[in-house]
Amino acid sequence: MTLLITHPDADLHVTPPGHPEQVARLPAIRRALDGMPLDRRDALPATDAHLLRCHPQDYLDRLDAASPSEGWAQLDADTFLAPGSLNAARLAAGGAVQAVDAVLEDRSRTAFVAMRPPGHHAETATPMGFCLFGTVAIAAKHALDHHGLDRVAVVDFDVHHGNGTQDLLWDEARTLFVSTHQSPLWPGTGAASEQGAHDNVMNVPLPPGSDGSTVRARFTNDILPRLEAFAPKLVLISAGFDAHRADPLANLNWDTADYVWLTERICELAERHARGRVVSCLEGGYDLDALAEASAAHVDVLRGHDDG
Repeated sequence: MTLLITHPDADLHVTPPGHPEQVARLPAIRRALDGMPLDRRDALPATDAHLLRCHPQDYLDRLDAASPSEGWAQLDADTFLAPGSLNAARLAAGGAVQAVDAVLEDRSRTAFVAMRPPGHHAETATPMGFCLFGTVAIAAKHALDHHGLDRVAVVDFDVHHGNGTQDLLWDEARTLFVSTHQSPLWPGTGAASEQGAHDNVMNVPLPPGSDGSTVRARFTNDILPRLEAFAPKLVLISAGFDAHRADPLANLNWDTADYVWLTERICELAERHARGRVVSCLEGGYDLDALAEASAAHVDVLRGHDDG
């Protein structure tokens, strides 16, 4: 049965009024998943050892020192710490590690980690873009170093480039990081020429105003052949749902059927090469209705590919 990992303490990562990465995101997803047969588990916090696979100790110390006892600490124009934020971020990273353990130990084939804050913009020693820890990169390093895998793919279909994941995995030859994203758009990275230290990064910029037919074509013609050649033993997804046509932060025009199509193709790839093992972690998605609908459709596809 597909594993759903979440935790109520994610709601203690409180952002200022009007911030798009709001507490209401996870309750919207939980309501959409209510009644769906899933193996529901509380996230366990990441240990320092997990985090140190991607972030240096002085970075962890700086975040601890910045954490407020009340109100907010502003880390950059978009990224804030509330008193519960660091615990929530540790639970998000730990939940991803927990999901990797579950699928690699054959307790489930697929998992969805519904946590916040997101993670794919957090660089080695820089919080940014609502993100504190590189959740998916930490999970990938755990699969490589703890479980001994030699090929892990990360597929990021958030509308914003996963600059943090790219930074954290740039020198990691055992990974292939693939990102589809609108360009131009914040954070301004993700050009096709950014290919990693070992030709292990594939960026696929998409033009503003394009719809799901564009990403489907690029996935079919370019991304899937690259993933097939890599033959990953585990597939991680940075599941951002902000390329949806209803999302307020960008200008791609995907709909829920596009997320279903992408998830199907990723799961089929995993069945061919990775015994069906897929761990998906929530990233963006800021229109609550679109986020809820697309997340539920995404998880339903994961369920359809889990015969546990």
